[in-house]
Amino acid sequence: MKKRSGPYPALAVDGQGSSVVPNAGAVLLLRTAETVDLGVALSSVVARWRRPAARHDPGKVLLDLAVSLAVGGDCLADLAQLRAAPEVFGPVASDPTVSRLIDTLAADAPAAEHAPDHHADASRPVVIDVDATLVIAHSEKESAAPTFKRGFGFHPLWAFCDHGQDGTGESLAFLLRAGNAGSNTVVDHIAVLRAALAQLPGGRRPGKNVLVRVDGAGGTHELLAWLTRRRLSYSIGFSLPGDLASIQAKLATIPDDLWEPAYDADGQPRDGAFVAEVTDLFDLSGWPPGMRLIVRKERPHPGAQLRITDLEGMRITAIVTNTRRGQLADLELRHRRRARAEDRIRAAKDTGLANLPLHDFASNQIWCAIVALAADLLAWMQTLALAEHSARRWEPKRLRLLSVAGRRR
Repeated sequence: MKKRSGPYPALAVDGQGSSVVPNAGAVLLLRTAETVDLGVALSSVVARWRRPAARHDPGKVLLDLAVSLAVGGDCLADLAQLRAAPEVFGPVASDPTVSRLIDTLAADAPAAEHAPDHHADASRPVVIDVDATLVIAHSEKESAAPTFKRGFGFHPLWAFCDHGQDGTGESLAFLLRAGNAGSNTVVDHIAVLRAALAQLPGGRRPGKNVLVRVDGAGGTHELLAWLTRRRLSYSIGFSLPGDLASIQAKLATIPDDLWEPAYDADGQPRDGAFVAEVTDLFDLSGWPPGMRLIVRKERPHPGAQLRITDLEGMRITAIVTNTRRGQLADLELRHRRRARAEDRIRAAKDTGLANLPLHDFASNQIWCAIVALAADLLAWMQTLALAEHSARRWEPKRLRLLSVAGRRR
């Protein structure tokens, strides 16, 4: 070990050691935090909650928690895996100290996330994906409630920055909600989007250089009107207006030559899938101006359950967008890539979101902020250290290099 640099010991590569240090691979995360000055920023933000005689810096405690989640932890007590390796992680706070800090922050401070660094324009916008998920509660917790899937727990709403197929994306904002919160609650979507937009760098008003993607839960008059007023680009799942009979009758009038081949995930024509613009076919007078309506039809895959809305055996889905340029197939494929938000949520659940371990609602809000910090730390590490390797796209469970042990003298 060499002299300390920042909150963690400075380490040197040496093949002469004999004993083993666990989780030495997590040094990648520590160096990532050092590169982006995350430790300094956290210490500065939470400095006012540090007690005068405190031994542990609250910023380092939060960073330690994020690292413990990134390497597989799912509760406060999992800091023990860092505490067992002081050569790598330095002094780590005790469980009571960590619990007191969480209680202090929960009583006084909202959670904050960290922003990505992108340069974008209308042709290559920063993409914000908004999606909700269910988190099961296995015991009585404040604000836990029955969910629409007949479970019990919470229904948080998250916003992520999409990095495309070449990398993971940071979490920009979240809103922890009771389990019975609605999927299409407009005020919740707007609150998360406001917080997400505030995270974007540049200090200027976002416009068409930001694309917001939401599934059908975002297809409401109020949210689309809000996005239009903010002059943001959007791609939103949509329910076709009218009753079933009228919808099917209108779709049946679309000439065959207006249906264009849809693309698969690789941007190649997909057999049996087609897209068409039907903006003029439906009455959209009550919706924001400039909104385009695009439908996709595709024969359901073998084993899929048929829906009453299927038309002649073809599955019908629809989206709306205010993007004026581009082929229909490209715009529809761009929207379907919103599914990467589900990958981000799955990764977050591997990084502590699967379990909200505290009783108080405010404490679990702080927990979600630490989960977001852990997810961001992983995304930054993969961007900085693994840019030319396929591991940049790996999810936490596959990043086993973080748990690789190291030798010590």
